[in-house]
Amino acid sequence: MVADIVGISSMATRQILAELSGAYRQQTGKSVAIEAVGGVDAAKRIRAGETFDIVVLADDAMKKLEADGFLKAGSRAAFAESSIAVAVRAGTKRPNLTSEAATKAAVLTAKSIGYSTGPSGTHVLKLVEQWGLDARDTERIVQAPPGVPVGTLVARGEVELGFQQMSEFLEVQGIEVAGLLPAEIQSVTLFACGVGAQAGNEAGARDLIAFLTSPDANAIKWKQGMEPPRRAGSGDE
Repeated sequence: MVADIVGISSMATRQILAELSGAYRQQTGKSVAIEAVGGVDAAKRIRAGETFDIVVLADDAMKKLEADGFLKAGSRAAFAESSIAVAVRAGTKRPNLTSEAATKAAVLTAKSIGYSTGPSGTHVLKLVEQWGLDARDTERIVQAPPGVPVGTLVARGEVELGFQQMSEFLEVQGIEVAGLLPAEIQSVTLFACGVGAQAGNEAGARDLIAFLTSPDANAIKWKQGMEPPRRAGSGDE
């Protein structure tokens, strides 16, 4: 059976959207099916012509999709913010993350680190390069494949330290979250939602977006390791 509202999102928001979609169905009786994939792959599929009622990706990607006509003009809205956290395998020593200097020392002494293909990965890669590591050293600097949580690599013992959105670590077994990156090197990703340009159920998508961006959704955002947005997701920031 086809859902009333269909969409696509990045992996970082899959758990929060699953819970919010369930809450929305309880409230309205409307079913929602949002496929979670790597953010880069999601944007490629949208640009290749796949149609979705709702799209939820990092706001930078959403701005480009809207500018290029793949979202309904003016439909982009801030959804949630997510900070970068660090995870280790359960039962292992947690690194000191109290400052940039301490975090840098932890990274330089780690046997390996893992990062994602998403916005958090881009930020972490810049940091390690600033700290003198060679990003081409794939034995030590490991990128998780698209759609694979960094926490999975940590749990398997394939990397010692894992860096990704906090929300990505909460459902992974066999790891422990050591903490967030310190404020001076933190990067907060804003995720936004919008209506697909060729949406089959535009009215449904707009109603769902209103729910996702309402105060009623805040408790679930906090529960899933994200925050209600503090900045706008439409127009120029």
